[in-house]
Amino acid sequence: MGSAHSVPAEMRELADRTGFTSEQIEHLHRRFKQLSRDQLTIRKENFDSIPDLEFNPIRGKIVHAFFDKRNLRPESDGLADEINFEDFLTIMSYFRPIEMNMDEEQLDRFRKEKLKFLFHMYDSDHDGKITLQEYRNVVEELLSGNPHLEKESARSIADGAMMEAASICVGQMGPDQVYEGITFEDFLKMWQGIDIETKMHVRFLNMETIAHCY
Repeated sequence: MGSAHSVPAEMRELADRTGFTSEQIEHLHRRFKQLSRDQLTIRKENFDSIPDLEFNPIRGKIVHAFFDKRNLRPESDGLADEINFEDFLTIMSYFRPIEMNMDEEQLDRFRKEKLKFLFHMYDSDHDGKITLQEYRNVVEELLSGNPHLEKESARSIADGAMMEAASICVGQMGPDQVYEGITFEDFLKMWQGIDIETKMHVRFLNMETIAHCY
């Protein structure tokens, strides 16, 4: 992570920016080196070595999110071919659990950051909107990982989720407005009252898997 002299200052800057402790950053750095095979960057194929991700129903979307420039830097777009450790740490911070000492303002910002990250996972064509069908498909993908839920039940729940999204988004439009898709503002309303803070979490610190988002 830099020379021996720069590590403490660099560590503090990373901790301030991501919210991770220095111990967690060191742990994640070891995991990064393990994934990259001691290289300075990782590519999508490096994620193939994580067994738990193989069975995650939205594996492709999770890996894609690590290289989505919208999640890495403000006002950026497109996909990166590879990411360095700071980029990796930035993405991991979206899955960081809430801290008990957060005030209301910090919690609101933390929640919106998580939801923006999740919105980008749905918005696969990067147009700033999610179609109802895209939303329905991702819900069904998420449910497909539940071994106790039959496929038909998953489809029914996904259909219901799509109809609920439509009632929230289309129901608030004026008579002259044309529906063009779910905006981030609509997305915030759809997730209002849902405990996203604990449903997007990470179990990567134990070096077993990367992320579970459900």
